[in-house]
Amino acid sequence: MTSPGKKRKVTVYLDPAVEKALVEFAARRDRSQSMIAEAAIASFLSPDDAERREAIIARRLDQFDRRLTRVERDVGIAVETLAVFIRFWLATTPALPEPAANAAKAKVGERYEAFVTALGRRLAQGPKLQQEVSEDVPESEN
Repeated sequence: MTSPGKKRKVTVYLDPAVEKALVEFAARRDRSQSMIAEAAIASFLSPDDAERREAIIARRLDQFDRRLTRVERDVGIAVETLAVFIRFWLATTPALPEPAANAAKAKVGERYEAFVTALGRRLAQGPKLQQEVSEDVPESEN
């Protein structure tokens, strides 16, 4: 091993994007590229590097877990909303007599377009149903 004061020249090949990042970082910090590269390599090779990486990965996994929990909640709200609507609709909507049923079939496309337009406005403007539904609502006795 070399003595502490002596440094040796090492030639490395860098991807152009990595080289650009190194040049920009060195300029921003007013440091030499050599010093930054040496510090980065030393950090990468240090024994606690694996622990640092593990901590970073653990934080990222925690973030993903929180996001997944929110997605699960939102999907649960959507499924329950659909189930409540279907039950309500089936319980309150009588079957149409034949002439009215034919007239309703003729209006299906127009009514569906109106529904999609209203849904688009709702999604664009908010508030979202997930914001309106509280998680703190006590469960009622069925």
